[in-house]
Amino acid sequence: MDIATLKALKPSEFEEAADGYRATSDMASTAKEAIENKITPSLRNQLDGKAMEAAVAQLKELGKDFHYIQTECALASTALNGFAFDMAAAKRKLEAAMEDATAAGCAVGPDGSVSFPAGSEEVDGKVPEGGTVSPSTSATDPTSAAMERQAINMHPNPNFGKAIGFANRIGDAVREATEADAKWAPKLRALKADDDLKVSDKDWSDVKSDQDGVSEAAKKYLDSFPQPPESGDPKDNAAWWKGLTDEQKSAYISMRPDSVGKLDGLPATVRDEANRIVLDETRARYQLQFDSIPKPPTNEWTYIASNGWASKVHTDEWMEWNEKYGERYDHLDKSLNGMQAIQDRFDKTGERGLPEAYLLGFSADDDGRAIVANGNPDTADHQAVYVPGTTSDLNSIGGNINRMVNLWDVAHAKSGGQTVSTITWLGYDAPDEVAKDARHDSYAYDGAPAFNNFLDGLEASHTGDTPPHRTVIGHSYGSSLIGAAAQKGTLNADDVVFAGSPGVLVSSADEMDVPKGHVWNEEGGSDPVPELGRYFLGGDGSIIPSDPDFGAHQMATDTHGHGGYWDPHSKSLLNQGLVVVGKGDDVELKPSYGTFGPPGSWDHVK
Repeated sequence: MDIATLKALKPSEFEEAADGYRATSDMASTAKEAIENKITPSLRNQLDGKAMEAAVAQLKELGKDFHYIQTECALASTALNGFAFDMAAAKRKLEAAMEDATAAGCAVGPDGSVSFPAGSEEVDGKVPEGGTVSPSTSATDPTSAAMERQAINMHPNPNFGKAIGFANRIGDAVREATEADAKWAPKLRALKADDDLKVSDKDWSDVKSDQDGVSEAAKKYLDSFPQPPESGDPKDNAAWWKGLTDEQKSAYISMRPDSVGKLDGLPATVRDEANRIVLDETRARYQLQFDSIPKPPTNEWTYIASNGWASKVHTDEWMEWNEKYGERYDHLDKSLNGMQAIQDRFDKTGERGLPEAYLLGFSADDDGRAIVANGNPDTADHQAVYVPGTTSDLNSIGGNINRMVNLWDVAHAKSGGQTVSTITWLGYDAPDEVAKDARHDSYAYDGAPAFNNFLDGLEASHTGDTPPHRTVIGHSYGSSLIGAAAQKGTLNADDVVFAGSPGVLVSSADEMDVPKGHVWNEEGGSDPVPELGRYFLGGDGSIIPSDPDFGAHQMATDTHGHGGYWDPHSKSLLNQGLVVVGKGDDVELKPSYGTFGPPGSWDHVK
């Protein structure tokens, strides 16, 4: 980089190129949405057979291609804007230095040297002559800087010192532009895709590397934006996001999708876009790692004779493999299962009228996190947020997502034309084992703040004309978390439903932070968890939501066991759906009303 190149450089040309890449990204996004949410569902609903299945498979791959184009073009747009930002800053410094030099009567040469005029007053009977100086290395060399200061102090012409200052400013500007050019060149080259027509796991894995590289290079560019609120308050997050320009929003999503996807209060469409990038990157990276690990030995078991009996034990070969690879292999395998379950839900959009899915949270770290909505909660008249319980993790997310699909079917059918969004919220570390972990309330209290923030975020991002009716549903230990959220914060909900609850850490429905008469409970036949919870979670003989003294409406159930509350066509599911759409008067209670009176006497949901 030299002074002539920097003078001729036009940052606006790179900004225009960035606009073009962002427009391409937007077009790819539109194409992806059309394929996944319109064309494919229509094809499934109108056709059948192997030809349809083959067409859907090809469309699915095409949708993936468009998602890759959307992501990489957005990143290229951000990179070009970041490069233009850095070069524009250097050029402004150059132009300011040259203008100041001219105003002082100096002339700037094509090599950055500065010629200064003779002095205006005699020194020792002689007018100091003019001269020419070049940019020095004083900015980076302390010794040179000291010598330069000494020369300026000794020089008889005051214009000499001014010229040195102008020359150094010019040199600094050119040096800054040179460094920016060297910094950005490899980052931009890295964004070039390979020349085949298949978007592979390797391609998606490289996206994360590209993001990290662009984010590092674009630090000054990103730091110039309004920064996310440190408080993490959903209302503050929402206000911050609304205040950004389209360019800034695109930059945040393209460079920091993992951060954007976690911010409660941002629009569901934004969080979904960011989290789907993280999902596809993670899935590709995990698949590559999984494929690189040797598969477990087929001869896992053997028998040994011990005291006259044959005992089944792991083989030495399997034990050696397990010690070296087992833990990582198991994590990758389970995480990939969970990610596939999320993708399966995406692929079901349009079946039986099922709305688009929104990925409002995702992480594969540790046991994993996932928040999946059926229907856009920002525009829904009714929202239901379901918290699963013990043993819930990314590996088992598919079953919990399906429960909310079933609930959406019923609630939608009973909504009278109003819109419904049902959400699976696995946003906390659920207990891993019933006997060892579920007796501790720390999991509930640790997860409660995140749950409260999520509910507040649903309110901050809602765009409907009237506030939505919001129901929170807790299954098993998930009900304990909801109790902790009500106890320690503000539970931003209109109704609460418990199913198979072992206890909710409060002793009365009046403590649940919702209007009186809006706490509901289901206990199915042969579900052992409520009674176990009475003695293990809350302490000997504690009150649980199934007790009349707790004060919850006891809804009729026709399901059995601990996991049947969302069985299709069941009374248990129907009653939950009625609560979700604000039709509590139609809920069937258990035969004994207790102190509540008949359903028609209740003051119910708005």
